[in-house]
Amino acid sequence: MSTKIIGYKRENGKIGIRNYVAIIPVDDLSNNACESVAKIVQGTMALPHPYGRLQYGPDLDLHFRTLIGNGANANVAAAIVIGIEPNWARRIAEGIAKTGKPVAYFGIEGHGVLKTIEMAARKAKEFTQYATAQEKVEADLSDLLISFKCGESDTTSGLGGNPTAGRVGERLIAAGGTVIFGETSETTGAEHILARHFATKELSEKYLQTHRNYLKVIEDSGEDLMGSQPTEGNIAGGLTTIEEKALGNIQKAGRKEKCPVQSVLDLAQAPAGPGLHFMDSSSAAAEYITLMGAAGAVLHLFITGQGNIVGNPVVPTVKISANPKTVATMGEHIDVDVSGLLSRELDLDAAADKVMACLVATARGRFTCAEALGQKEFVLTRLYPSA
Repeated sequence: MSTKIIGYKRENGKIGIRNYVAIIPVDDLSNNACESVAKIVQGTMALPHPYGRLQYGPDLDLHFRTLIGNGANANVAAAIVIGIEPNWARRIAEGIAKTGKPVAYFGIEGHGVLKTIEMAARKAKEFTQYATAQEKVEADLSDLLISFKCGESDTTSGLGGNPTAGRVGERLIAAGGTVIFGETSETTGAEHILARHFATKELSEKYLQTHRNYLKVIEDSGEDLMGSQPTEGNIAGGLTTIEEKALGNIQKAGRKEKCPVQSVLDLAQAPAGPGLHFMDSSSAAAEYITLMGAAGAVLHLFITGQGNIVGNPVVPTVKISANPKTVATMGEHIDVDVSGLLSRELDLDAAADKVMACLVATARGRFTCAEALGQKEFVLTRLYPSA
């Protein structure tokens, strides 16, 4: 099977498969200005979100890392940053500018929103003309950073969908590619098995400590995972314990001999090199894909059992399902039907072939279901309340 694609080679050498001009608000107060610019100038995309005021410490660092990372993503050709105050807007713009791509920033204070919209729209027009002049180049699927996640999981996820993703990951990594997976809480009960998947003993212990830290945050609140892990949808799908869910979840990692895990990443952290990487992260779908976009993922493979409708404005999201009922009732959201695994019409390699073909088509420009339906959830992860 050919894995040749066409994409956009950015100034830093990264390959993107979309060509957006992103209008990024620093804070919730700047959403209106960003959305106004996007309405005025065709070919631009605003990324509104509800945060950015009175954050501090690691939470503020994560906020900046997420916005900078998504602006730096290779699917973004150019970016404009708007904030109520100019200094934070400049900080994000300078972070994005390290990629070499065009970027500008504007502060609303001292100008008012109407003047800011005018200035930003004029720059956005310039950037869209720059972006639309870019020509695609030949590349390979292995040149892309691809992320994996499962959501609304059921028994078919662990039996079919996630093992298929694991097989896809093995192929990508064998070709020199880069894959990220995560969902720390959803490895609970199988963490001792996943720990054996890491490339070194030191990485294994780092992952286990990360998992312990995650659980401690939950336990220190006086709560446990019951009621949220597994979710009601998971339970309806036959996953009655977090351990059952975790044993299915870790199938996305494939086989250790094919792809040992090379690093444990912090939230929104980009991997240092090719191979399989684990990111300490929430299991919330929209937050997770936004973090992956910040880490540099330009394509996302989402495995669902009961059915999930999440999308992302920066990262095209390919959904696969091994549940025949979901494929029948929610087919408009499913890009690849691998339900033949359960009826034994497909084996894992044949299912992986179907997924690889869809990834190639998406990387060559074909819209995913989520893109066609306009599902663009851009959700930031918070660590604790604002000051």
